[in-house]
Amino acid sequence: MVNLKYLYLLSEKFPNASSVLTEIINLRSILSLPKGTEHFVSDLHGASTAFIHMVKNASGVIRRKVNDAFGDTIGEQEKRALCALIYYPDERLQIPDVPYDEGRTFASREEFLYVRLSQVVEIMRRVTVKYTRSKVRKMIPPQFAYIIEELLYESDIEGGRQDYYHAIQKAIIETGCAEQMIIAICYLIHSLVIDTFHIVGDIFDRGPGAQKIMDVLSTIRDYDIQWGNHDIEWMGAAAGNEALIATVLRVSIRYANIETLEEGYGINLLPLASFAMQTYGDDPCTIWQTRDFENNPRLTRSANLMAKMHKAISIIQFKLEGQTILRHPEYAMNDRLLLDKIDLSKGTITLGGKTYPLTDSHLPTVDPRAPYELSLEEKELMTQLVRSFRKSEKLQKHLRMLYRHGSLYLVRNGFLLYHAAVPLNADGSFTEVEVLGVRAKGRALMQRIDDVVRMAYFGKEPEKADALDYMWYLWTGPLSPLYNKDKMTTFERYFIDDKETWHEEKGAYYELANRRDICERILKEFKLNPEESRIINGHIPVRTIKGETPMRAEGKRFVIDGGFSKPYQEKTGIAGYTLIYNSFGVQLVEHEEFESREQAIRSGSDIHNRIQLTNFASHRMLIRDTDSGKQLLHQIRDLEKLLEAYRTGRIKERLM
Repeated sequence: MVNLKYLYLLSEKFPNASSVLTEIINLRSILSLPKGTEHFVSDLHGASTAFIHMVKNASGVIRRKVNDAFGDTIGEQEKRALCALIYYPDERLQIPDVPYDEGRTFASREEFLYVRLSQVVEIMRRVTVKYTRSKVRKMIPPQFAYIIEELLYESDIEGGRQDYYHAIQKAIIETGCAEQMIIAICYLIHSLVIDTFHIVGDIFDRGPGAQKIMDVLSTIRDYDIQWGNHDIEWMGAAAGNEALIATVLRVSIRYANIETLEEGYGINLLPLASFAMQTYGDDPCTIWQTRDFENNPRLTRSANLMAKMHKAISIIQFKLEGQTILRHPEYAMNDRLLLDKIDLSKGTITLGGKTYPLTDSHLPTVDPRAPYELSLEEKELMTQLVRSFRKSEKLQKHLRMLYRHGSLYLVRNGFLLYHAAVPLNADGSFTEVEVLGVRAKGRALMQRIDDVVRMAYFGKEPEKADALDYMWYLWTGPLSPLYNKDKMTTFERYFIDDKETWHEEKGAYYELANRRDICERILKEFKLNPEESRIINGHIPVRTIKGETPMRAEGKRFVIDGGFSKPYQEKTGIAGYTLIYNSFGVQLVEHEEFESREQAIRSGSDIHNRIQLTNFASHRMLIRDTDSGKQLLHQIRDLEKLLEAYRTGRIKERLM
């Protein structure tokens, strides 16, 4: 029974029986609307251009709406032009020549605007059918609200009103506001065609535009993020973890991604450049050359300076990681203490009883007596870098977004989302892990880690310091659900040519989770019906060129890391996946490489999308069938109790 005190609180919003009845009718009608469209993507890795275009074209959904709306009545070239207009209305309308690659000849600019206005209105109608008028009204730009609503709810049945609607469109053209109206409608289409966006980890690293992706996400009505190991790396750095600051810098320089640091977040790299030149001025730093320097226009400094910066911050990273391991013996990572295994006089390192020559033995800042201690100059450099990361207003804003909209895992509408793994033993049982003094496994482990990640930023000392260190463990630790390999062999890849030392043994999860029974066990652990639910994760690129498929465990798990970022596309053979879950079921869309924003605007080129699989539901799903629908049903029951209280006089009605 609903508590009377709660009903009094509810009556503040609904002061009489009439207002309650209106809301009950409203909520019951919403339950009968089709389920909204959810999009799932993962491992964006800074590929902002492709991501932004994917948002604008809704992974091909808008193109399918255009096909459905106009069929054979317009040609392929005109469909491309119309799609380009919807994706990039501001830029497309600035093209002065008419016709310009429009697929038909227009007698005038006015005729062009009239036709395109009619077409975007039709697409607008098709993307609003899943929403109430009230919800749509709130999203229409206020300056055009009346006109757009009139155009939106035109009835084909009321033939006598057609002249009225044509008169509205003609008046829009004649008053010179057609371009503004078209732009407003296109942005309304963008905001409605995707109901919810799920980012299943790894927004950061590799590509140059992570900050642009975060900016675009901030404009999306409903989105969530399941943190990936690269997100945790940046979150820890932004919160002040020195080892992760060094890691972010190393990875960014290695992949020529300093644009994100300097232009995106205003991180001052001059202190690092100065230190690198002073320390390694005569060092050729041959093995530290940034990848693809000659073919990478993003590099703004000479190859020599970048290589020296790369080496300088890498050595600092290895020292700081060693300090973290020594502070936390509970991590059980002493096998990653490598600097003390170096014999500088011989230029060798001994690992596992075997001695290897170093690819670079010029390490002037490494003291063999205290190899993990920073030099005075390195300490001063790190002080400056920590200040720069902590004082970056935009980075801190994006960090708060990652906390506000992010989590380690998410359960939504029958899907379990997490980036990489749930740690498992070889027999398929859940691995028990100690996290800051608390032992947990399965769902309890994931929740404990989620709490610790929040503690690292919002907590109080001394727990906050340990939680911030644990962020580093999440990036690289063997039992981290975001990594789950026996080691991260960054050091070996730099200093040892023998590729056998580069091997990273994956945790049991990565093989076992290809079994249906294991996935069902995981789903049960997270309180989901194993017959109807699915797992979605990323992290491990799907090598389609080797015949791998994103659908695993007899359809119980989707791995949707398809290689949005260019460095991964050689492995995957494609340029990303989007899993689309709409009222008709599930579609997995496979993307090909996106040419460029400029090409899309000028010639209507698009991401080529192939539907790799389609899993249609047995019936069209309604909001009633979703998690939101369950919440609405609870609200309806509470309102019915309030209505009963009004009718029986237990609570007195008031005027609105």
